[in-house]
Amino acid sequence: MSVETDPAGLMPTGDAAAPVAQVIVPRAHDIGGFEVRRALPATERQMVGPFIFFDQVGPGEFLTGRGLDVRPHPHIGLSTVTYLFDGEIQHRDSLGTDQAIRPGDVNWMTTGRGMVHSERTDQQLRTHSNRLFGIQSWVALPRDQEETAPGFVHHPGATLPVIEAGGARLRLVAGHGWGARSPVATPSDLFYADAVLAPGAAIPLPDEHEERGAYVVEGEVSVAGDRFEAGRMLVFRTGDGLALRAGPRGARLLLLGGAVMDGPRHLFWNFVSSSRDRIEQAKADWRAGRFGTVPGDDQEFIPLPVERVRAAPVAQDTAAGSPTS
Repeated sequence: MSVETDPAGLMPTGDAAAPVAQVIVPRAHDIGGFEVRRALPATERQMVGPFIFFDQVGPGEFLTGRGLDVRPHPHIGLSTVTYLFDGEIQHRDSLGTDQAIRPGDVNWMTTGRGMVHSERTDQQLRTHSNRLFGIQSWVALPRDQEETAPGFVHHPGATLPVIEAGGARLRLVAGHGWGARSPVATPSDLFYADAVLAPGAAIPLPDEHEERGAYVVEGEVSVAGDRFEAGRMLVFRTGDGLALRAGPRGARLLLLGGAVMDGPRHLFWNFVSSSRDRIEQAKADWRAGRFGTVPGDDQEFIPLPVERVRAAPVAQDTAAGSPTS
């Protein structure tokens, strides 16, 4: 694990005044007794930088003999980013990947022109009760990369840069910020970080990124005198210098954002594209079985959901994506 102590004096000594442009309260739904809270996409906002999907999974506990079972399902036009605070998920995909992800690690799957994967709890873990708590986010691919070849990379937590100063500890999951750069390759300019703050500790957001947000995982934070509790996605104005300060119980945050995306995206189920026609083609391909299968997990799949009529121009999150399918 790489640990740096406040390179270039980046940690603040006081709050910087900056108003919060939007506060998104996630929508909660249940997947077999396990709660999932979705912050993006939302009515208020489709994306923060390239982040187009953001789900909090748990915290929760599976009883003995039970676990997460997200059957094989397809994606196009995005990268999925799985990051856990507690528990373990077994990822399998149509490339033949079979990879466990544990707290602090990064699973980054680039689906490009099409890929299938499943997410389950390993059978050995089901011999006893097991907890699960984490975030799955999707990063929309730039238009010129939407049809790229699919790929998968796994980065253990020990390979990610860590910055510690003034009661704040930050792990840079992907992208760049705070004078550091993650080894996780990204398709566009972005930042994604996990910050743990002691009571009263503060952390700035990097000012080199155009769009910036923060998701309060635990505790509460204050920004320019306003307090925000856990389970809130905060989106900040461009260009404002700001810091987030933990309340008396401390806080844990995921900090995210990047360059403004090169246009809006159509989103249906697990498909993201700048082209509505490409979404329709992906639907037809999944119905016809043209996406391929997941080795070792090819006996089940998630059918294409029944479409609902919507007045909005962007078809968003019908029947949910992984791991909320």
